[in-house]
Amino acid sequence: MSASAMGVCSWSLRPNNADELMDALEAVGLKKVQLGLTPIVEEPAAWVGVFDRLKASGIEIVSGMYGPKGEDYSTLETIAATGGLAVDEHWEDNRVMAEKVAAIAKAEGIEVMTFHAGFIPHDQNDPVFGKLCERINTVADIFKAAGSVTLFETGQETAEDLNAFLDYLNREDVGINFDPANMILYGKGDPIESLRKLIGRVKQVHVKDANATKTVGTWGSEECVGTGEVDWDAFVGVLKEHGFGGEYVIEREAGESRVEDIKKAKTLIESML
Repeated sequence: MSASAMGVCSWSLRPNNADELMDALEAVGLKKVQLGLTPIVEEPAAWVGVFDRLKASGIEIVSGMYGPKGEDYSTLETIAATGGLAVDEHWEDNRVMAEKVAAIAKAEGIEVMTFHAGFIPHDQNDPVFGKLCERINTVADIFKAAGSVTLFETGQETAEDLNAFLDYLNREDVGINFDPANMILYGKGDPIESLRKLIGRVKQVHVKDANATKTVGTWGSEECVGTGEVDWDAFVGVLKEHGFGGEYVIEREAGESRVEDIKKAKTLIESML
């Protein structure tokens, strides 16, 4: 696999419109993007022509990102309560948003859709478990009808719990976007061992780094790739060992040197690919 398999998350570049996105993609020098579709639905005037411009610049949309309403990442407790599709008061809005981003995906030929499902309970008898199953099936059906597979992002649960949930869901069109930093940030297990357990379902990975918290119950810290606790040699090694053919997508959600940090991540992973 070559560096051409690498992309970047659009939201890491913090664009407010199509012009800013195109300028930032040129600055980081990557030709693949995981594109946040929710902002395009919410502010269409700011994003007029973005798909034509990406195509004209030879930039491939490797996946679309769907952002459920009302997510609060202030603390581990707030995101556990508000993440994904579990909140009843937002469910109808989130279902409608899924239909709107799916329409974009269908029109633009985006074949992979990603999102945070929410915190999946360990206990299958927990009523939230059944509710999440039903809602995730609904969203996955919406994306399937648009010609897209669905990927969950890792982090909110252990590899064992995520495997058990996906076994229960039993859908070939639902897989995993593996984020090693999130395993550290949420304190849900060693990212390399977790990757080994989930590898058969991993269709895309995030290139993001982090350090674990020193205070139980609080967030760890996201770090520039190569300066945190993710063992990137081992991470890429596991993917190579299992013939991973998906995309390496750089995500940077902290710090004020986004372009520089993304370039550093690109250089590091390119050297391994």
